[in-house]
Amino acid sequence: MSFALALQELKTGNITFENIQTVLLADQHTASQLFALAQEIRFAIMGKKVFLRGLIEFSNYCRNSCAYCGLNISVKNQIRYRLNLSEILECAAIAQDLGYQTLVLQAGEDAYYTSEKFTSIISTLKDKYPTIALTLSFGLHSKTDYQTWFKAGADRYLMRFETSNAQLFAQHRPGTNLQERLTALSDLQEIGYQVGTGNLIGLPGQTLTDLVNDILLLYKLQPDMIGVGPFIPHPATLLANEPAGDVFLALKELAILRIILPYVHLPATTAFGTLKESGQLLALNAGANVIMPNVSPETSRKLYAIYPNKAGSLENSTQTHARILNTISKAKLEADFSRGDSYKL
Repeated sequence: MSFALALQELKTGNITFENIQTVLLADQHTASQLFALAQEIRFAIMGKKVFLRGLIEFSNYCRNSCAYCGLNISVKNQIRYRLNLSEILECAAIAQDLGYQTLVLQAGEDAYYTSEKFTSIISTLKDKYPTIALTLSFGLHSKTDYQTWFKAGADRYLMRFETSNAQLFAQHRPGTNLQERLTALSDLQEIGYQVGTGNLIGLPGQTLTDLVNDILLLYKLQPDMIGVGPFIPHPATLLANEPAGDVFLALKELAILRIILPYVHLPATTAFGTLKESGQLLALNAGANVIMPNVSPETSRKLYAIYPNKAGSLENSTQTHARILNTISKAKLEADFSRGDSYKL
């Protein structure tokens, strides 16, 4: 099948393995048509809007031993931190001053934050800032916990499945399994959260077939947001000597997702900007419409090292804000400071 035909088929809703695979194999020259179509679709639905979400990384403790993540419990030389409620509120105030109407609370799966403690954080934030959208990115927990946090005021939940290959998932996430993660995503949708998920591109052992199946699973899940990005090896993990994921391949997946799920929110993730200085700009030009500026304290953001040399880890919130506005301007798009709720709503 030709690239042109496969791209047209995807555009008209024929979402097949063969069509996705053909488009993923596009070379640099041919892929320009893919990126142009993704931009066209994003502009038709979302105009020039790029939604900004203030990211608060409140703990780098984690109970898991995921081989691809620098926060994993096996990394012994990592300096660990937790933000208390007062510090989280200071971050939220910075986000408000910068105009962000969405906060994202992100951490490793830190057992210190019991359901009651986390509920208190959510309630306090929503009491102080009742109009914000509050997004949680706190990993795998019970359905009861998700229900409690939703009732306390949480609006959205982000949890990537990373890979649709159950064997690869178990290999890189020992002690966990893919099905429980997919069940949790289903529970979150049932409860009423706006749900985000996604996958890693270039995870060691991943094949092109796996990547196509990732995209097909994302299409099946029909989430409100999808975060994708290239794998970046961390020097203190078992995957330290593995090659990083291919930015170009990740950009092609991003563009395909914009075409087959035109209403989904797609962030230009930090991983793009970490591997390539212009990475987030390229992601915007491939159909992304969200960026999450970091508003964590300067002292802790460099410690949230899921991978090394994370873009923005040596900046303060004002510097990050200015850099991201400049990136959006270069893409000839416009920053949008509203909640930016799901287009499904």
